Amino acid sequence: MRIVFFTLLVIGFIGCSSSVKTVKENEGMQPQKSFKTDAKRKALDLFLNGTNADAKGNYAAAILEYQEAVLLDPSAGIYYVIAKDYFFLNKLSFALQNISKAVALEADNIEYLMLQEEIFSAAKQDDEAIVVLEKIISLDSTNINAYYKLARLYEPNKPKQAIEVYQKVTKLIGNEWTVLTRVADLYERLGDNEKAVKTLESLSEIDPANKELQKVIVDFYLRTKNYEKALLQVDDVLRSYPDDLEARETKARIYVQQDSLVKASKEYQFILEQKNVPLETKISIGASYFQNSFKDSTLLPIAKKLFMTIDKDTTDWQVKLHLGAIATVEKNDSLATSYYNIVIELAPWHPEGWIRLGGLYFDNKKYSETVKILSTAIIKFPEDFTINLLLGVAFAQLNDHDSAKIYLSKAVELNGNDINALSSYGYTLSQLKENDKAVSIINKAIKLDPANVDLLGTLGLIYDGQEAWTECDSVYSLALKNSPDNALINNNYAYSLSKRAVRLDEALAMAKIAITAEPKNSSYLDTIGWVYFQLGDYENAKKYIEEALQAGGEKAVILEHFGDVLFKLGKKEEAISTWKKAFELDNTIGGLQSKIERGAL
Repeated sequence: MRIVFFTLLVIGFIGCSSSVKTVKENEGMQPQKSFKTDAKRKALDLFLNGTNADAKGNYAAAILEYQEAVLLDPSAGIYYVIAKDYFFLNKLSFALQNISKAVALEADNIEYLMLQEEIFSAAKQDDEAIVVLEKIISLDSTNINAYYKLARLYEPNKPKQAIEVYQKVTKLIGNEWTVLTRVADLYERLGDNEKAVKTLESLSEIDPANKELQKVIVDFYLRTKNYEKALLQVDDVLRSYPDDLEARETKARIYVQQDSLVKASKEYQFILEQKNVPLETKISIGASYFQNSFKDSTLLPIAKKLFMTIDKDTTDWQVKLHLGAIATVEKNDSLATSYYNIVIELAPWHPEGWIRLGGLYFDNKKYSETVKILSTAIIKFPEDFTINLLLGVAFAQLNDHDSAKIYLSKAVELNGNDINALSSYGYTLSQLKENDKAVSIINKAIKLDPANVDLLGTLGLIYDGQEAWTECDSVYSLALKNSPDNALINNNYAYSLSKRAVRLDEALAMAKIAITAEPKNSSYLDTIGWVYFQLGDYENAKKYIEEALQAGGEKAVILEHFGDVLFKLGKKEEAISTWKKAFELDNTIGGLQSKIERGAL
């Protein structure tokens, strides 16, 4: 287009020069006309210099030549090429100045108007661009490009006008799928889904075998939640292209939207069996089903089947990890352990396998195994929060509080706002008799979660150990206010009161709440028995403490209590024998040796 224009402009220059020469020969040259002719010739030379610079892509140099030319010959064509070069250089204000001059000289030149519209659009002056496009269409009602541009400018703020313009386009060129797609989108924006659907259905009549067109229609149905029509459309695609993985995935997605996850799994199963599907995609599909299985347990076998399919073609550790997790949920701990061990072998550099295996042992109360596996893991991942926390809590469960302190302290250092870490660390400190620090840590946790009954209960235990009775009663009362039926809090508070032999009627009421909730809990049985002991009801005391021993086995404190009850019932020899058993189990219990030596309370 530019070469044609330059050629015409040059011809114009030559024509002008030739006519001047004829006048000179036949009529004589007047001074004013000679001056104009020289200016024209000079302008032509400058113009040609500019075209040469343009051809080399040197737009700045071209502009300089054109600017000198336009001073000698202020024609629309030269203003036009200056504007175009400024546009190429993205100097929009200068481009607008020059194209405006060109349009002022030749207001009906469509090529000039089209450039003006482009510059307005680039400058984000949409209203001005619209005015120019409307003028172009008034000059040439068949200008498809102008209609397209006008419709696109109308779309953001005037969707109805945009539709009207697109409809004019379809009248000129017939139904065209890119146009109809935009019209459907606009109807959707306006909330007129019925017209949007009709527009899309007319699309399918244009080229019923066009797969990409069918997918566009499917996507629209999905957006408008018309799942039945979406299924019909995607089935049309699959009839022609049964191996189309995108269509299969779309169909699966439709089933998911309909909560038909079992049907969706059949499509996903097909996808997983294809060799060219990326492993990450396969894993994400299986993982999605596994996550949903926590809400719907019927999906767990589907998740397992999907991962078993993936596992056939890979040794990837992530697949083994998910299979281990599935086995854990199925309570197949031996299989889960096997998978997690494979994960550790395949990806020893990743902490997840170690955490899952250690967590599995911990959940099964195999604390020694937990410590063993995580003691290896901590060497590899000393800064891993979860490994430090799990290892610390496992040591605490084994009553190795010195070791527990090391790892729980690190866990708190790594994440000082984790309630579990703070609570466990505080409890461990209390077991080590570092009560002041324990109180500080637990109080920090309570600030993060003031209504946390477990934290309040732990703090109550610490205050009880310190014999800080006012604080102890305050904390336990607050915990019971938040959770009046909490069995553990009721039991611990009742036991604290019974040790002090105060408010025993309240203690008995709380002990009954605990024992009702867990009638076979040996600690709770011992508590209510001891409350009865303090109340002087030795028969009930004997009954419950005896049950405690049967339920939980012989423990030093419970045996001591039982000995005390026997003594009160006049069974001195049995009492001394029972105290001795208690002493053999724990010789640190205060006053126990004295009772044995004296043979009396």
